Amino acid sequence: MTVTAGDTPRADLAFCRHDHARCTATALAQAEAHAAAEGLRLTPVRRRALEILLEAHRAMGAYEVLDRLAAEGFGRQPPVAYRALDFLVSGGLAHRVQRLNAYVACLHPAHDHAPVFLICRSCDAVAEAAGARVRSVLEAGAAEAGFVVERASVEAVGLCPTCRARA
Repeated sequence: MTVTAGDTPRADLAFCRHDHARCTATALAQAEAHAAAEGLRLTPVRRRALEILLEAHRAMGAYEVLDRLAAEGFGRQPPVAYRALDFLVSGGLAHRVQRLNAYVACLHPAHDHAPVFLICRSCDAVAEAAGARVRSVLEAGAAEAGFVVERASVEAVGLCPTCRARA
């Protein structure tokens, strides 16, 4: 399966063979366009942190990102990674996966969306699936209680196709 610049990223890409270099390049180009449109400044450390997150379809902890940044000369102090990751999350370029206390690059940065994270409990691969229907059900239930949802994160844990095949 190949992803081209015009394709919408698909959740199953994290779980199947694909042209990952092209996938990464497409996601990075979308992130850069989103940052430019929103007036967000992608400094070298922020850009590299995003690239690190894009290198694999899995969540990465802040210290794992910090180790990679430090090896490339960006500094060894935890605030280096945390500030870059916080910027990426607040700018809509990355997401924080609460269950793993880790971060993943957003594959849809230019789109207002409600992601659902599919987390493989065996290999820790993470896919970002469209969650508009889940979000609408959540908002309807909240509205019945007089509550307005401002932000939500849905995380589903299970087995990816590769790990299911091994089991």
